[in-house]
Amino acid sequence: MADHSFSDGVPSDSVEAAKNASNTEKLTDQVMQNPRVLAALQERLDNVPHTPSSYIETLPKAVKRRINALKQLQVRCAHIEAKFYEEVHDLERKYAALYQPLFDKRREFITGDVEPTDAESEWHSENEEEEKLAGDMKNKVVVTEKEAATAEEPNPKGIPEFWFTIFRNVDMLSELVQEYDEPILKHLQDIKVKFSDPGQPMSFVLEFHFEPNDYFSNSVLTKTYKMKSEPDKADPFSFEGPEIVDCDGCTIDWKKGKNVTVKTIKKKQKHKGRGTVRTITKQVPNESFFNFFNPLKASGDGESLDEDSEFTLASDFEIGHFFRERIVPRAVLYFTGEAIEDDDNFEEGEEGEEEELEGDEEGEDDDDAEINPKKEPSQPAECKQQ
Repeated sequence: MADHSFSDGVPSDSVEAAKNASNTEKLTDQVMQNPRVLAALQERLDNVPHTPSSYIETLPKAVKRRINALKQLQVRCAHIEAKFYEEVHDLERKYAALYQPLFDKRREFITGDVEPTDAESEWHSENEEEEKLAGDMKNKVVVTEKEAATAEEPNPKGIPEFWFTIFRNVDMLSELVQEYDEPILKHLQDIKVKFSDPGQPMSFVLEFHFEPNDYFSNSVLTKTYKMKSEPDKADPFSFEGPEIVDCDGCTIDWKKGKNVTVKTIKKKQKHKGRGTVRTITKQVPNESFFNFFNPLKASGDGESLDEDSEFTLASDFEIGHFFRERIVPRAVLYFTGEAIEDDDNFEEGEEGEEEELEGDEEGEDDDDAEINPKKEPSQPAECKQQ
């Protein structure tokens, strides 16, 4: 049997534990009275990050309860903001009808169907004085030489390769275009934006109008971008306005042997039994701008996309938004390169270093307010939706 010692009715091991605890407390008191130890502890406390969440956790329950009430108000604000953007979409649709006659005339000038009048083609550039001096010099040239030069000057119809030039000028678009895409894009005559009808889910359609060509029989290729202006139930505070959530392309009716979105490869196969080798041909996907009309679909079954697919989809949405907000409304400025210079300057201003102003000097804001017209064409899409 175990031998348990008792002292005044208390087990000896309990007495020993009490003595150890008392000694530990005395040692702790002595350590905490050491200035070096206190300084080290204070330094560690100072280095502990104080996050907003850690601060919130220290608040009394009554205050946390009021903060929760503020969050409920914030969610209601997000839903009101969503309604605001829905009305903005309606306003865009209204003004699209006002812009459309101007864009219709733009197409006529580009295609050469209509020649602008002298008044319509008059433009005062920043280099007007230099151009005037050059004009005066030309007036001194012998009449016969001037007539000969005029006769030799080419006069193509409209503005050749207008939209194709925009594709070449804009990096975001030129990266999508392969060499074999270029002859097709030279047939592109217009790009239009069409907004969804009243009462329909928020969306917009990009319409690419082509003249008759040797590549496909469609006169219009379409890309529909579906949008949502509604706070996410799981994360309502992330709402920052309408977002593109999915897109649909269309079927391109390629003519025989002209489909640039696929390529034919030859592959050798060896028979397992006889050992004979045969060569087969098969079609595989090919990089092309026209894959733009066969987009990756957003997952609607709750399954998440892989990282590459997420990136591809995000890039597609960005390009669609860029067409709508920038390219279509300001096409001539992307053709001349002026809009590209403006974009570059804006980015440099955003990323540049801040400079502290001294004295009474004031900084000047060189960024002009930008108006991006939206438009809604009256012609329906003419290719089969996927």
